[in-house]
Amino acid sequence: MTPATAGALLTLAHPALERSRANRVLAKAAKALSGVTFHDLYETYPDFSIDIEAEQQRLVDHDIIALQFPLFWYSPPALMKEWLDLVWLHGFAYGLGGDALAGKRLFVACTTGGPAQAYHAKGYNRFTLDEFLRPLEQTAYLCGMVWETPFVVHGAAMKDDEQLKAEALRYQARMSALLAADHAAEGA
Repeated sequence: MTPATAGALLTLAHPALERSRANRVLAKAAKALSGVTFHDLYETYPDFSIDIEAEQQRLVDHDIIALQFPLFWYSPPALMKEWLDLVWLHGFAYGLGGDALAGKRLFVACTTGGPAQAYHAKGYNRFTLDEFLRPLEQTAYLCGMVWETPFVVHGAAMKDDEQLKAEALRYQARMSALLAADHAAEGA
């Protein structure tokens, strides 16, 4: 495997992106940034037959690993879980000799159907979004990665076009900041 070439690998998992206003707008905003490599798992692997070597190389080639998805039943969509299970292997991502992701940053961007107030101990989802994302945070820790504070759009389906545009600008600003920090670290 080759050394990291820097920049962000934005791996999107949405099984029906054509019907998603929020994730489409967010992806378009991120794709417009220099230094972002966009990778749509459902477009690339509609049959769930994942090319493990190609995916591992994509991970190695980037310093920032960004995962974008809608929260489905309190977790990422099925293909993202399959991708993690098959690609982030012992000996590659963690364990003996598994340091390919060490030092990279893991950034999650997700959308929810429910409003922000639904994600707390007294809300109807009973837990915070951070608690639902804990398995991904632990994955970052196990792999020696830096866990970045997630980017969340709550109540995505309820937002109008202007609100989604504002969220896209906020997402673009966050991705830009991650890329700038990555660029500054390279120059140090």
